[in-house]
Amino acid sequence: MAKLTRRGVVAAGLALGAGSAASAARPAAGGIVLAADETYWAGIAAQYDLASDVVQLENGNWGVMARPVLAAYERHQAMVNRRNSFYSRREHGSDLTRIRARVAASLGVEPDEIAFTRGATEALQALIGGYNRLRAGDQVLTADLDYDSMQSAMAWLKDRRGADLVRVSLPEPATREGLIEAYAMALDAHPRVKLMLLTQVSHRNGLRLPVGEITALARARGVDVILDSAHAWGQVDTQLRALGADFVGLNGHKWIGAPIGVGVLYIARSRIADIDPFMGSDDHAAGDVRLRVHTGTANMAAYLALEDALDFHEAIGTPAKAARLTYLRRRWTEPLRGVAGVQVLSPPDDQIGSALGAFRLTGRATPADNVELARVLLERFGIFTVARHGLASGSCVRATVSLFTRPAEADRLSQALLELSRT
Repeated sequence: MAKLTRRGVVAAGLALGAGSAASAARPAAGGIVLAADETYWAGIAAQYDLASDVVQLENGNWGVMARPVLAAYERHQAMVNRRNSFYSRREHGSDLTRIRARVAASLGVEPDEIAFTRGATEALQALIGGYNRLRAGDQVLTADLDYDSMQSAMAWLKDRRGADLVRVSLPEPATREGLIEAYAMALDAHPRVKLMLLTQVSHRNGLRLPVGEITALARARGVDVILDSAHAWGQVDTQLRALGADFVGLNGHKWIGAPIGVGVLYIARSRIADIDPFMGSDDHAAGDVRLRVHTGTANMAAYLALEDALDFHEAIGTPAKAARLTYLRRRWTEPLRGVAGVQVLSPPDDQIGSALGAFRLTGRATPADNVELARVLLERFGIFTVARHGLASGSCVRATVSLFTRPAEADRLSQALLELSRT
């Protein structure tokens, strides 16, 4: 399959400015596409087919496929269905080998360091459950920003390995330096910690950790890191070697825009033996990373469409996507900073922000308060968001922009919250 370049995106139907790759890019300082170039981004948004009955600001659950990716997925599904087991037993392996190399290149690692899963949750559960360097009396560390099922898996290591759980609450409001210091203090206060979970971009409030710095301080203390990059790949830089984590779980169906059911497990080649084979599986060699997870018969067409999703993603580029998503998130967060009655949980520092943002009405931090706030935003203002719970400071509502979000839709959220803050 031919790779979809930026010029190929134009040919596929995106109305990118004047219609050429060079004029469409219009690089700003640093060489990225100007985040506020509405002509360019209207062309991107036109490649998504969405219901128009609500303002869709709950894009953290999973990522809508762009039209070319959806069309490719449907073609792949028809082909798999038509060729049946002949394809699955004799041809799918070579296709998967090609796609595995493509994904590895995107992540800056080697193909033999990754295995496909059905999502980041499956990948991370395999890593946490399989990590075999813990001994009774060791400790493992999680934070309040970590995903619920990952925290549960870390707590389960008490039964699995005899390891005790340490929970920490990250500072709020967050700063880059404060986050690094919080992890340093936690590790210094708990010298028996041998394994810690880090979440690159939190599903609760969108906080983006300075992962490289935190993994470096963990490594200096002899602590291994399992990195949850479910919300990172496709919206922020996710070159795994630079991040310094030897064990990572990722999603292809969030910010890369592949079909639901595509995930990736990464283990640094030198660390594969530190993750046990999955329940004694023996369908690969002992040192093969693919032995560390077993998915059974997965959605073959979804993995084939991952290649198409990468084409679409790379034709835009992570720097341009990150700039646009930051611009859209700031459209609603910044007008609310300092407003009495509204608490914006997303940091003003874009280095630790993302497309996901969170807020609550001042003094209303219970789960019921924020479920109700999300309901009011939907029923009164037509804005779809989602309540999130589990932060040490209380519950909140999360709003997540995407590439198809229009600035006016982000503005509508800030205007709604301004109105609600006065009541």
